[in-house]
Amino acid sequence: MTAPLLSVENVSKRYRLPRERLLAAPPEVQALDGVSFTLQAGRSLGVVGESGSGKSTLARLVMALEAPTSGRVQLEGEDLHALPPAELRRRRSALQMVFQDPYGSLDPRRTVLQTVAEPLAVLLGAGRAEQRERAAEVLDAVGLRAADLAKYPHEFSGGQRQRIAIARALVTRPKLIVADEPVSALDVSVQAQVLNLMQSLQDRFGVTYLFISHDLAVVDLVCDEVLVLSEGRIVEQGDPGALFTRPQHPYTQRLLAAVPGMKPRVRGGPALAQNLPQRPSQPT
Repeated sequence: MTAPLLSVENVSKRYRLPRERLLAAPPEVQALDGVSFTLQAGRSLGVVGESGSGKSTLARLVMALEAPTSGRVQLEGEDLHALPPAELRRRRSALQMVFQDPYGSLDPRRTVLQTVAEPLAVLLGAGRAEQRERAAEVLDAVGLRAADLAKYPHEFSGGQRQRIAIARALVTRPKLIVADEPVSALDVSVQAQVLNLMQSLQDRFGVTYLFISHDLAVVDLVCDEVLVLSEGRIVEQGDPGALFTRPQHPYTQRLLAAVPGMKPRVRGGPALAQNLPQRPSQPT
């Protein structure tokens, strides 16, 4: 079997809280507790759970923005948190992230070109000509125009801003994109466009997604596999069709019961078109 692109091995993360009393030891909270999974290249893994379950902490550890208290996060066999700073910086071009809020994740003072091309300059040292060429290329890939490079974020709708965020994530040609609630701030009709876009980009570029969401229906649509986090632990994992049809753990059963009309769907099948609005001719 091919070695996984991403391997998370027995990862735990504890945070120290402020002291409650001067002479007392600071209390700790266990955000993750012994989390392990693998993700093959070109696949999509969904991570679901309630607020406080550890989803965002897991995203920060995978992105090497924070170090685990114990355990390892490996990208193509390399322990990210054991790399020297210079080597980690080099590897960051293979790791990109799409954030939840397309309004807050883009600097309103910077043009689209400056925003999208920044990773090329910072991580790869690309010159201005290459920056513009690559930025125009990925903007076209997400359904926008090269002429949009000179515009500012306030000139775009929410869906278009998230397309810009995705273009920024794609510009270094990463192997893994961590998408943290990438459509939760968007209208339902725009969610459909962005989800369809992410799937088409995966087919085109072979990108791998770690897709973090509280929306089970969204994960069911776009992910090949799903793991369920509860209080920092994986309580269930498997194919979304089987897991959402026959959940074994009481926590997963409660999550599904909280979603009105939740029904299993086949990724990329007719149900996607039936359950979400069709993509209009012009990107929103």
